[in-house]
Amino acid sequence: MSDRERAYRWAANRAYQEAALPGVSRTFALTIPQLPEALRDTVTNAYLLCRVADTVEDHATADAEAKHDLMLGLKETLHGGREPERLARQIQAVLEPGTPEAERELVASLPRVVGVTEALPEAHREPVIRCVSVMGEGMAHFQRLRSPAGLTDRAQFEAYCYYVAGVVGEMLTELFLLEVAGFAEDRSEMMDLGRRFGLGLQATNVIKDVWADRQRGVCWLPRETFIDAGCSLDPEADWSADPGFRRGIGRMVAIGVEHMEAARAYILRIPVTQPGIRRFCAWAATMSLATLRQIYRHPGFQSGAEVKISRGQVRRLAALTSYAAERDWAMRMVLAWSGRGLPRPHGQG
Repeated sequence: MSDRERAYRWAANRAYQEAALPGVSRTFALTIPQLPEALRDTVTNAYLLCRVADTVEDHATADAEAKHDLMLGLKETLHGGREPERLARQIQAVLEPGTPEAERELVASLPRVVGVTEALPEAHREPVIRCVSVMGEGMAHFQRLRSPAGLTDRAQFEAYCYYVAGVVGEMLTELFLLEVAGFAEDRSEMMDLGRRFGLGLQATNVIKDVWADRQRGVCWLPRETFIDAGCSLDPEADWSADPGFRRGIGRMVAIGVEHMEAARAYILRIPVTQPGIRRFCAWAATMSLATLRQIYRHPGFQSGAEVKISRGQVRRLAALTSYAAERDWAMRMVLAWSGRGLPRPHGQG
C-alpha cells in the first residue's frame, strides 16, 4: 500500500469514528472534543473498542462460553491473532434483535475502528491495546461468574468494576501523562487515583442499572454486602419490598462515594492550564455524584429512570464545570455541591 493510499484509508477510518461516536454515546461525543487535539482520535478509538465489548456483554444471545470467546477475540484481534472482519461477523451472528442499530453498525465496522488503532502513534497505541485487552479478558472471566444472585463480595465487585472501567482510568492517565507537561509528579499515585475514579463511575452505573440488569437475569451487586444489610439477593424475592435491600443500596452508595473521593483528588491534580482535560473528567465526576445523590435520597427506586438526573441538572453541571475548569476553588465547590448530602468517606468529617 502506498503512502497516499495509507493516508486516504486513515482519513476515511477517522471520519467514520467521528460520525459513529454520537450514535453510541451522546455524552462522550460532547466531552471528548474538550480534550487536547492530540488525544481526541485516540480516546474516541479506545471508547469505540470498549463499546464493542459492552455490546457483546449486553446484547449477545450467545451462552457464557461463546461470549468468553468473543471477548477474548478483541484482544486477539488487536494483537493480530484474529482478523477483525472475522470477529465482526462472529459478533453480528449472535446479536439479539433488540440491539440498537448504532451498535450493530459499530460491530459491522470493527475493521475500520481497528484500522485507526493500528495507525495511532505507538506511544498511544500501547495503552489502548492494553486497556481493551485487559477489559476483554476480565469481561470474559466474569461471564463465567455472572449470576442473578450477585457477585460474592466487595472484592469481587471491585474486580468487576476494574475490568469494566478502572482499566479505562489507567489508560486515560497514561495518555494524559504522555501529552500534558506537569500533569503529576507522582505517576503511581495518579495511576491509582485514575483506577479508583473508574471504579467510582462503574459502581454508580451498577447501582443505577440494577433493575435493568435483573430483567436480563444478571446482578453485579456484592452479595455479602447485602446479606450484612439483611437481604440475601434471592433471585426469586421481591427486592423492592425488602428494607434490607434499601439498606444495602445505602451501603453501595457509600462505596461509590469512597471511590469518587479519589476522582475529586484526581481532578484537582490536573493543572489549571489544561481546562479541557479538567472539563472532560469533571463532567463525568459531577454526573456520577449527582446520580449517587439521587439514589441515596430514593433507595427504594425501581428503575434507572427514577434516579436519572434531569436535562436541566446536566446543563447546570456542564456550565458549572466549564467555569470551574480554570479555578481550583471553584472546582472544589462544584464537586462538593454535586455530591451534597452524600455520606462522607471514612476518615473525613
